[in-house]
Amino acid sequence: MRLRRAARVILVGAPGVGKGTQSERLLQRFPQLSSISSGDLLRHNVKQRTPLGIKVESTMKSGGLVSDDLILRLISNELNQRGWLFSGNPSDNIMTLASSGIGAAEAQSFENEREIASFLSSPAQARRGYATPRASDDPSASFILDGFPRTAAQADQLDAIVPINLAVSLKTPLDVIMERISGRWVHEPSGRVYNTTYNTPKVPGVDDVTGEPLVRRSDDSEEVYRARFKKFQETSEPLLEHYARKGVLWEVEGMSSDEITPKLFSEFERQFGG
Repeated sequence: MRLRRAARVILVGAPGVGKGTQSERLLQRFPQLSSISSGDLLRHNVKQRTPLGIKVESTMKSGGLVSDDLILRLISNELNQRGWLFSGNPSDNIMTLASSGIGAAEAQSFENEREIASFLSSPAQARRGYATPRASDDPSASFILDGFPRTAAQADQLDAIVPINLAVSLKTPLDVIMERISGRWVHEPSGRVYNTTYNTPKVPGVDDVTGEPLVRRSDDSEEVYRARFKKFQETSEPLLEHYARKGVLWEVEGMSSDEITPKLFSEFERQFGG
């Protein structure tokens, strides 16, 4: 299925609701769609010893939390390098990789990470000569953003750089999720996940590939999950309200991922399909 305009998407849902499953299925269904993970960007920049990566690594080594500003700079820098983020000056001809045939480094975008940092660190009313950034509307600039934003404050910051145009709220009844989690077993070395109610291993308690034993994750206990669910509700409600006010929130409910997927595909095609 081809997209006719850029989809900038986040999936919001409680732990165990199936965000990863829906994300994978969307990526398979819509080839123009990419996944951008804030966690992957952190690890990549640290590994590549970029200026941002060095700063992030030093923060982590000192026991500090990576700030929202740094995460936002990582995301902005990634979008800029892909040619999907532009300076937004009215005098600029907004160009995309698909339409211009030039590389991201030559596009009329932020010149480098220093400019992005300057923009983000400057007060909103005085951006030191930089106009509000503009995200490309080319269908090839479509992505699912994973790991950020998680709070309304983060969403507000993100809006200034790249506005999300579809926030999907995935809903499954708590008791169904609890049942799903209680039947989950994993092969720790590979990360393969099984479940006693679906995707069962060929031999109970044993990994299909290696024959090694499966284990329960420590965070799959009912007590731990309920605490995680409560924390999710506290942060997600203001986040969803933020996107509802923006007019981009869409809620979908189902008892399973297989029930939710067709509804999600249909809405995605309605909003972005050609």
